[in-house]
Amino acid sequence: MSARNGLNGRMTLENRPFDERKTLVIAGQSIPLGETRELQLPFDETYLGEPVSLPIYVMRAPQPGPRVFLTGTLHGDELNGMGIIRELLYGDPLQLIRGSLILIPVINIHGLERHSRYMPDRRDPNRCFPGLARGSQTSRMAHAIFTEVVKQCDYGIDFHSAAVRRVNYPNVRAYTRNPRTRMLAEAFGCELIVNNQGPQGSLRRSAVQAGVPSIILEAGEVWKIEPTVVEIGVRGVLNVLRTVGMLQGEPRKPPFQLIVTKTTWVRAPMGGILDFHARPGDLVRRNECLATMSSIFGQEQSSLLAPVDGIVLGMTTMPAVKPGGPVYHLAALSRRNVQQAQHYLKNGERHGMFGRVRRELTSAMAFREHESETHETKS
Repeated sequence: MSARNGLNGRMTLENRPFDERKTLVIAGQSIPLGETRELQLPFDETYLGEPVSLPIYVMRAPQPGPRVFLTGTLHGDELNGMGIIRELLYGDPLQLIRGSLILIPVINIHGLERHSRYMPDRRDPNRCFPGLARGSQTSRMAHAIFTEVVKQCDYGIDFHSAAVRRVNYPNVRAYTRNPRTRMLAEAFGCELIVNNQGPQGSLRRSAVQAGVPSIILEAGEVWKIEPTVVEIGVRGVLNVLRTVGMLQGEPRKPPFQLIVTKTTWVRAPMGGILDFHARPGDLVRRNECLATMSSIFGQEQSSLLAPVDGIVLGMTTMPAVKPGGPVYHLAALSRRNVQQAQHYLKNGERHGMFGRVRRELTSAMAFREHESETHETKS
């Protein structure tokens, strides 16, 4: 018998050995080993009483093995996850040697159709897991996904993007105190892993509590399918599948990888127009000028300084800001982590895939070099 671990590594539920788990039933359909199947999972009805269903694609290798779920567009305006899963389906064919892959490109169908983060009942779907069979509209959807898919799996990856008018540099979020979740996060292959449990009621946190190690990728913006984000997401999934023995080949590692335990927001002290100096993914030092604020006629009012040594996890894409508005989200780094990052980032630049994503995420934004390059470094 094998066992699953909850948030703190405690045994929470028993799981049969892989060779005994040949049966997989979703939405009332049995999918044998070696087959693929497109399914529809009913979870709601229209005003006219017509069923509303989630499209699910199941791929099963000839041999039993781990079961992994992939979910996208849980927030209806976050399309990168849908793009990643579609690329996995319609790009280079996946040749699974063992195990099962369950793909849900769009969870929040209602939100996608309405260009909205939320469900029609105004609830955030990523705060309603594991859901209730007789709960709210959103809770019923969460319950259907959790019972039909999540609880039948061994691992999970959920894809997200930044909130509206923000952009995120690709980072994995995971509860790294759980050894199996940490393995999953490290295998995915992003430079940055943010260690936290996730909000109460989130898909990721609820899955880990149920003994299914799960992580999220945070990358890019809403309302877009961004090519470099898709590239990072696909490579990360392939890395995970290779690590757990579902695909042949070796995982591809990032140039460096840091586990972040603290993040902080830098907020505007007053209203004004922003001149950005730091980009997502930049390594910044304490007291470095991230952005300059000025009045509508260009009179400089204030400089936004980095409160810590860190890497820019995300930032606003809106150049106009009011007092208290979030401008930069920083991953705080220890001295050792700063030295490790500096070793690989020559002159602050990245190469390869991570260099491309850094450039493309902000290709439509204006940045200026700050005139003063003298910054106080952390002692």
